Amino acid sequence: MTTSKDRPLGEWAVLGLVAEHQTHGFALGRAFAPNGVIGTIWTIPRPLVYRALASLESAGLVREVGSVPGERGPERRLVEATPEGRVALDHWLAEPVAHVRDARSELLVKLLLIDRAGRDPRGLLAAQAARLDPMLDGLRRRLAEAERFDATLARWRLSSAEALASFVAELLEAPEGAPPGGAPRPVGSG
Repeated sequence: MTTSKDRPLGEWAVLGLVAEHQTHGFALGRAFAPNGVIGTIWTIPRPLVYRALASLESAGLVREVGSVPGERGPERRLVEATPEGRVALDHWLAEPVAHVRDARSELLVKLLLIDRAGRDPRGLLAAQAARLDPMLDGLRRRLAEAERFDATLARWRLSSAEALASFVAELLEAPEGAPPGGAPRPVGSG
């Protein structure tokens, strides 16, 4: 089974979009541009999108299923997620991030993909809250024992972890159906 440690975030994000429907690399590249659907959270250059697709295809997580004419260029190879790719993606989407520093990128990408799929994010959020609890305890102990700059650093880490815990708790306490789910907005196929 593929785990999150086996693949970089870019590959997981590409797989998440490919799992929504058949698409091609050019459309995926637009999704990762600064104003794209994922690019508003996390950007990757178009060549890395194509590299991610090649890696996912070689791992059997996506496959080519045909082509469509390009708007002003060559035909575009259509790809879709394989059943194995969907299973791996589901496992990755359920796995909380390991470090607070990963919340800004990985956790938000997961929440976006879950939302686009119309799924309930509460399983991921509950797992994330459970992962944060022991982290917060350890950071509080570290702060209590720290001196000088080590205390400053411990306070920074604790404040960051508390902010993430508060964010996760707010999302968990939101009424059923919030954050809003719904049908995904397609990542172009033409």
